Amino acid sequence: MTTVARMGGQSMPNTLDHFRPDEYSPYYFFSSEEWSKFRADTPMTLSADELKRLRSLNDPIDLDEVKRIYLSLSRLLSTHVEASQVLFEQRNQFLNMAGVNKTPFVIGIAGSVAVGKSTTARILKELLARWPSSPKVDLITTDGFLYPNEVLRRESLMERKGFPESYDIGSLLRFLSAIKAGQPDVMAPRYSHLTYDVVPNEFTTIDRPDILIFEGINVLQSRDLPAGGRIVPMVSDFFDFSIYIDADEPLIHNWYVNRFMNLRQTAFRDPSSYFNRYASISEEAARAIAEGLWENINLKNLRQNILPSRPRADLILRKGQNHLIDTVALRKL
Repeated sequence: MTTVARMGGQSMPNTLDHFRPDEYSPYYFFSSEEWSKFRADTPMTLSADELKRLRSLNDPIDLDEVKRIYLSLSRLLSTHVEASQVLFEQRNQFLNMAGVNKTPFVIGIAGSVAVGKSTTARILKELLARWPSSPKVDLITTDGFLYPNEVLRRESLMERKGFPESYDIGSLLRFLSAIKAGQPDVMAPRYSHLTYDVVPNEFTTIDRPDILIFEGINVLQSRDLPAGGRIVPMVSDFFDFSIYIDADEPLIHNWYVNRFMNLRQTAFRDPSSYFNRYASISEEAARAIAEGLWENINLKNLRQNILPSRPRADLILRKGQNHLIDTVALRKL
């Protein structure tokens, strides 16, 4: 029996039945074709060459996918930003707080490794920055807030890199708190995927953007409730809108292994690469290493930490076999 969600009085097939325990789902569900109709008159502002530069390795996204999914998403986010600005002005009037500047609208993007978070974040950054109002849009990933490898080795956490305990949560929360306080020149540590480590004494400076996109595998992670009702913030407390990039586990597994194997022919060949030693071994040995990294680190993190955070997202973009989005789930207001 096909279940439905209702939107504007119309029945909508629910293609994500496994998301919801019963008929009272907090989401509306749309196929990619249904979602694409919400684009309305939103213009395409990306070229094919620009998109090629923005997409990650092995990500087949093209302009048709941008038209189907991302232009509608850009339009949706525009309404949220505008509504946030109106609410901000109304609250200032209520509190008699004149001259207080609006703080950045923060968008969180979560999901497993190899699922395409970085591509989504970069495309959204470009689309949002090209709105008629020309907002200032910045993008930061959580990688720079990982503890340096030296610390992770000392604490026996290298095999849990990417798990919640491998991040300097205090530094991460102070960064987001400063952003939301409207402070100028807030610094985020830089990370090198080449050396697989935080870059010492290098920072990205974020100076009061209109919109900040904050991307990372565990940004929707919750935490145990503190005793005595103490205020203990979570990363997602600073988000105005959150997105989870989703796919079936076997698909993510294949994408991860295929990406690893392709990197052997590209980035891993750089002598400076942390993974350079994998470029010269046999294909069979490299594949076995990729499978081990997936099974012992990334799969555990997905099941224990990342996937449980999915229901906390405002929007879920679910990918199919071809790495393209086939279903969109939008939280009801």
